[in-house]
Amino acid sequence: MDYVSALLPPVVMAVFFISVIRVIVKSQGGANKAKEDAAVDAALAGAEGTRRPSATTPDA
Repeated sequence: MDYVSALLPPVVMAVFFISVIRVIVKSQGGANKAKEDAAVDAALAGAEGTRRPSATTPDA
């Protein structure tokens, strides 16, 4: 029975990991893709709007 208790945790973690990956893959695209893309575009536009231009060194 030691082999069952030794194999159980890795098997449980593998099943959990596979299920998480499946959820991530299934949630890509679909009906919410346009809404997610719009949210990312808005966040990037806001970040670029607040970015200050870097100071240039004067030429000597």
